[in-house]
Amino acid sequence: MSSSDDVEECFYGYDDDDEEGAGEDEEDWGGEGLLVEEEAASPERPVDCWAITKESLPAAQQQDLSMVMNLLYIKQHQARSLLIHHRWKVDSVLDHLGNKGRDSLLGEAGVVLQQEANSGTAPAAMASPQHPRGSSSVTTCYVCFEEASPDAVSTMDCGHCFCNDCWTEHFFASVNGGQKQIRCMEVGCAAICDEAVVQRLLGGKYPDAARRLDHFLLESYVEDNGAVRWCPSAPHCGRAIRVDGGDRCCDMSCPCGVSFCFSCGAAPPHSPCPCAMWAKWDAKCHGEFMNLDWIRANTKNCPRCFNPIEKNGGCNLVTCRCGQHLCWLCGGATGSAHSVHSIEGHSCNRFVEEEQKEVDDARRKVLRYTHYYDRFKVHGDSRRSELEELGPAVEERVRRLESSAELKPAMDTARALGDAHRALLGSRHVLSRSYAFAYHMFGGEERTWPEQKAAAAQAQALFEDHQEMAERHVEKLSQLLATDSPVTEGALRRAKQEAITLTAVVEKHCGEMHKCIQDELLPMLIDTTSIAAYRPTGPIEANDFPPCV
Repeated sequence: MSSSDDVEECFYGYDDDDEEGAGEDEEDWGGEGLLVEEEAASPERPVDCWAITKESLPAAQQQDLSMVMNLLYIKQHQARSLLIHHRWKVDSVLDHLGNKGRDSLLGEAGVVLQQEANSGTAPAAMASPQHPRGSSSVTTCYVCFEEASPDAVSTMDCGHCFCNDCWTEHFFASVNGGQKQIRCMEVGCAAICDEAVVQRLLGGKYPDAARRLDHFLLESYVEDNGAVRWCPSAPHCGRAIRVDGGDRCCDMSCPCGVSFCFSCGAAPPHSPCPCAMWAKWDAKCHGEFMNLDWIRANTKNCPRCFNPIEKNGGCNLVTCRCGQHLCWLCGGATGSAHSVHSIEGHSCNRFVEEEQKEVDDARRKVLRYTHYYDRFKVHGDSRRSELEELGPAVEERVRRLESSAELKPAMDTARALGDAHRALLGSRHVLSRSYAFAYHMFGGEERTWPEQKAAAAQAQALFEDHQEMAERHVEKLSQLLATDSPVTEGALRRAKQEAITLTAVVEKHCGEMHKCIQDELLPMLIDTTSIAAYRPTGPIEANDFPPCV
């Protein structure tokens, strides 16, 4: 449900004839953000998403190949070379064609046309690709230096001619080396060999290699394509997702049900946390800080490398794996000399400011991480509970309302509750990931421009305000969905209005949080990055690509 166009009457009020519950607990809501003004949605370039299966992959690839072949009047293998050079971005091919012209476009991609070969370095008497020297009955292959009949040699677009046996072995070695684009054997020639000739010669002697090459050429549409990414489902569903037009920094949903970030392939998606920050956060969460409660209770931080240390018996002199000695009682750095009762040159009853500062800094890092991780986990756990436990209860309530046809507002209330539950799950996801972003952005390792210090503090305050408001109303929305009100017209109208209002408020603050990150905070970073646009309705859903076009 959108926070603008799909919101009807976003105010907290009721009909005059609503006798049951009208005006109850209005003061409990606090009134913040309940009057939602509709804003004109900024126009976005539409994004078409296609799920490509093994059966539809040839058709999807041929669609782009045919477009370029017809546009430039070139062969299929030449169109494939051109598209691979431009990572299968047809828009990039069209832009280069308009800016640099056809000859420059093809030359940069190493595409050599037959007519250019005839007017340049090709042999003067070349009757056909199979008979490069029309006036001679035999020709010499300058690889094996054997004479071959006209039907036993092949010539590529570049004009270089060799015997079929040498070509075949060259093709076989190239395929075994994993090459998708096989280049001419001539020294210094970068021309791509004709796929038809390659398949014909390989298929005669090495049919398995011919099939592998065909597989390589098909997979190049995914592996070398900036607009296509494999679905990260496990076990793999066999689909690749293609994005046509719009911003490719977006969240996608495969028909198999898996949602993921199209930019980095992480599943589930992590917006509003940028890809680089999420990769570091995810690695940290699955690393040494996974069991924070146990770490805080049973370890001390090394004063040198700040890694947590567990003491397993022995005296109070502990040695970290980095080589640093420390006192287990106070955590301070010491030497290695000690007796049963004391450590030489060390006394725990004296306060050493510098050592204490290092210990405090290490502890502050742990506490800071704990602050963000706890809130990240709370929203993640709440979302899981609201999906697995609250979700079926809401579905049952919606079915019960839809069956109450005699009550006029029942259908509208059922629709509002369904939209509210989807908004609840989406906002929990956004809030959870927002803490991963905040951990790295505010006081973390991210570098910002020095002159942005004052503006960064203001942007942080704005971000945290929207984060707090979203959290507050998410809890209210969760409580609303967990409360099964009586099935009366007055109660239904109230439940509907509360669901619509809270959904709009939650989506508004989540959207504003996204906007603050993208427009205010990320431009302050020295290493610029971006995030997927906020979509209240969830990730963009991909449609299955038809096997035939």
